[in-house]
Order: sequence, then C-alpha cells, then structure tokens
Amino acid sequence: MNNIFKTILLFALPASGKSEVRNFMANMDPDKLRDDFHIGANLQLDDFPYVHFMRLIDNTLEGKGEDRLFYESDELPFYDERDWGTLTLLLNEDYNNMKEQNILNTESYAMNLFSRIDQAASKVGFEPRIAALDDDLIVEIAEELEDEAKAIVDGLESQYTDDFDDRTIIIECARGGPDGSEMPLTGGYGYQYTIPHLSDEILSDAVLLYIWVTPEESRRKNNERANPDDPGSNLFHGVPIGVMLGDYGCDDMAYLIEHTEVPNTITIKKEEKTWHIPIGIFDNRVDKTSFLRKDKEAWSINQIDEMTQSIKAATDAMWSKYNK
Repeated sequence: MNNIFKTILLFALPASGKSEVRNFMANMDPDKLRDDFHIGANLQLDDFPYVHFMRLIDNTLEGKGEDRLFYESDELPFYDERDWGTLTLLLNEDYNNMKEQNILNTESYAMNLFSRIDQAASKVGFEPRIAALDDDLIVEIAEELEDEAKAIVDGLESQYTDDFDDRTIIIECARGGPDGSEMPLTGGYGYQYTIPHLSDEILSDAVLLYIWVTPEESRRKNNERANPDDPGSNLFHGVPIGVMLGDYGCDDMAYLIEHTEVPNTITIKKEEKTWHIPIGIFDNRVDKTSFLRKDKEAWSINQIDEMTQSIKAATDAMWSKYNK
C-alpha cells in the first residue's frame, strides 16, 4: 500500500482555517509532509471559485436590470439550498478532469461554464436557468465574465500531472445549515447532503480532515479576514453575515461522528453502498491558523510547532483507518 492519502476532504465552516492549512502544507518540506503526515504533493480542488462565479452572474444580471438566478442578493444565501449539490457535482467534474487530464478547447470559457452549471444543477432537480435567458443576454454576460471563467479552468489545468503515485488531491469546501437548526440537518444542507453527492471514485480513496471551530468563532474569523478589495481570494474573501447565519449557523459533522457505524469514521450511505470514511479532527477552537495569512517570514517557531503537532494528530487518526 502506498504511504500517502490519495484524497483528503478538507471540510469546515468558513474562516475555520482550511485555506490556511493548505497554505501551511504547501510550504512544508515535501519529505516531511509525506513521511510524517502521509500527504503527497498537493493537488487542490475547491468549490469557492464556483460560488464566486455564480454571484458574478447574478451581479451582472442585476446590473442589466434582470432577475438574479442563484441568490436573492449578494448578502444572502442561495434561493434554493440544493445548489450545494450543484457545487459538489462541479467538484466531481474537476476531479475527473484532473485525473484524465482533460484540456478544455473552447471558444468561450464562460459559455462552457454556464453549460456546466446548468447541467450539474439539473442532476439535483433544477430546470435550466442560464440557458433560459435570452440568447443575446447570455452572450453579453459571457463576454463580461470570460476572464473569470478562464481563470477557473487555468487554475485546474495548471495542476495536471500524469503521475498520481506521490500526489494527494485535497478537496476543500464548507457546508452547514441555518442558525438554530435541529440535528440531523435535512434537505440540501450540511455534509449529510453533500458527501453522498461526491463520486464513488472520490469516496473510494477519501479521508476527511475536519477543522473544528464553533459557529461563533467562524463568524469572528470571517470578519477578521475579510478584504472587500479581494472578494475572489481564498485567504481573504468575506462571507456576508446573512450567509453566515443562513447557511453556516451550524454544521452537522458532530452529529455524523456521533452516529457512525465505525469509530474514527463517518458513515455515508449512497444508493446501495455504505462508506466508512476515516476522519481526523483539527481542533481550531482556539485559533492556531490565522498567522498563516501573513508572509512566511513572519511565522514563529512556536506557531509552526503547534500547527505541526495538531495536523499530525489528525492525520494519524485518519491513517489508522485508511484502507483497513
């Protein structure tokens, strides 16, 4: 058996430290990362670019006096929480494209992405939304968003490799439910909805690294990191308070852990299959990660040591159940 995880699901509430953990691993000695943490050279997938792109579509439509498609406003959650499934299916496509090294040849990256969004959404129950717009309007929006769409594709294709033996694919996303929700979460909310929408190919090799913060700490750190001049940044984007309360007021990971069939895993039932996904918990309720948003030269030895020990405890727990 290879000594590395093939796929890590990096899950947590917004601003919990996911992107900072990725940044930390990207700056770690590769041999140490492999030998001590079972993590190979990172290949990274994230659904935030699609969240941002869907908001750009809505903002562009609104600027032309048209109805928004995905969000009631830039400060509020999805109209319909099933779009969390849309995002998950887009991640499945990215994973497959990475594994197959599929290079996109297209006259319009934006038009291609419009089609991908509509097709993914149709699989979770939506009628076409973008395709239902006036043809001339679609072309106008595509022209305005072409650079953003191309950047998403370039970010994926720049990571392509023909050798995955020493690589770990890290898939990052945040999921939750409305503030005050009872468990288990239902409908399109939470990990109970998202994880079964991941492909069998992903789940067959996956472990889950969960960064644990309270919703209150998530909101505090979200306010702290937000840079309104860089809304598309993984490290510095801010989530509106309406979204923090409506989509991320709680999450259901503790519930899934408590109701698993196998300790140190979460149990996911998908059609006729049952998956027991190894889980490791990085406890970030007392902030260990915000320093990673600074330049590397400003990281202290004590901060690095604390991060290293915390990540190792989590990855050791994941490894104890991996391929067992």
